[in-house]
Amino acid sequence: MAPAGGCRGWLLTLCAVLVCQAGAAMDSLVSVDYEIFGKVQGVFFRKHTQAEGRQLGLVGWVRNTERGTVQGQVQGPAATVRQLQQWLRDTGSPKSRIDRAEFRNEKKVATLQYEDFLIRK
Repeated sequence: MAPAGGCRGWLLTLCAVLVCQAGAAMDSLVSVDYEIFGKVQGVFFRKHTQAEGRQLGLVGWVRNTERGTVQGQVQGPAATVRQLQQWLRDTGSPKSRIDRAEFRNEKKVATLQYEDFLIRK
């Protein structure tokens, strides 16, 4: 027979370790490149992306391309970057029409490479 609380104590410790590891994975810093296709130029998409990124506490940049798309890079905690990815995929600026959002080169980073979320020309 196990000592009182022995198995339960071990199980609680295991659960605490797993929750801590899951939290650490969600808080790890990531960098993701993105490109958004559709009616995304001339509709303040860059300005709204910058505002959304800043509101979420993310850093990176956004710019228009000659192909009529918007592209950029976002960096920050993985869970928060996912929120901006969802916003880029589904929301965008009020007058935009998002046909497709592509995300590439996702990688963990030790430190952030930017101090702000910038609009590049």
